[in-house]
Amino acid sequence: MLQTTLEFITAVLGPLGPVIVAGGVGVFLILLSLPLILSKGEDPFAKLGRGNAAPGTFKKKDDGKNRLNLRYDSGKLNLQKFEAYLTPQNEDELTAARLKLLQAGYRSRGAVGNYNFLRMVMGISFLGLGLVYALVQGGELDATKIALYIILPGVIGYYGPAYWVERRRQTRQGELEDGFPDALDLMLVCVEAGQSLDQSIVRVATEIKHANAALSEEFQVVANELRAGKERVTVLRDMGERCGISDISSFVTVLIQSASFGTSISDALRIYAFEMRDKRIMRAEEKANKLPTKMTLATMMFTVPPLLIILVGPSVYDIYVNLLGGGQ
Repeated sequence: MLQTTLEFITAVLGPLGPVIVAGGVGVFLILLSLPLILSKGEDPFAKLGRGNAAPGTFKKKDDGKNRLNLRYDSGKLNLQKFEAYLTPQNEDELTAARLKLLQAGYRSRGAVGNYNFLRMVMGISFLGLGLVYALVQGGELDATKIALYIILPGVIGYYGPAYWVERRRQTRQGELEDGFPDALDLMLVCVEAGQSLDQSIVRVATEIKHANAALSEEFQVVANELRAGKERVTVLRDMGERCGISDISSFVTVLIQSASFGTSISDALRIYAFEMRDKRIMRAEEKANKLPTKMTLATMMFTVPPLLIILVGPSVYDIYVNLLGGGQ
């Protein structure tokens, strides 16, 4: 009976049919056991919302709107019960993943878990779609078809979110780098007008909200942390680490040194803002100088071939006609 089953599977799915069936059974067993493995008890913080009423008082029906929330929740994915399986257990890996997502603009508490969950779901989904497509195509599943139809979509689905986060991080850092000189000029005006550094940061975060939302968000985080009583040096260093830009890191160093040595903050801001403006002009000139080199390849690709066709084409045609006529 076992031999007959193997022969039937091989006849339907090809030589690799037993491997495909074994893999499908394994995936089915994993999905079947996930609810039992990932099941956890009730979160102790969830009990606090039900224990707010005083003893002997009438407790209204909990509709989920007035529940006490002590944790940040983005409202998109609720994967807190699976957090132990979706976040790296190594502290260094967890810190690196969280920093990368912070630099991309994802600040929610479960950002790392949501990111890993999305990679897993997309990898399995693309793998399953590739398998279905390969089975619908029919024929024998050789190694080439398995690599193109099954493995390649799975790899694309798994690494797709990582590519998206990296591109978003680079785009956001570019926005921060472009808008930082203007924010420094505005901060210098606020400081010279008599406002403190903390008040200047709040004002800058408010004024540039529509011009540069990413930089406004970073300054707003700094303002909120300062209001919460966190040390200014720690807050500024955290900002430089979150942004991941050398200009902002140097700005943080300038402010820390100015506060340590007791020098004027306005003088330090004036000098550094002047340097940032020059640096932005230099970046623009660098991009302009790279443009002719980039256009050379496009010019060769789209200009030289048509020119050769126009100049050499008639001669080649005449030679072909003459040879063909001579042969006749």
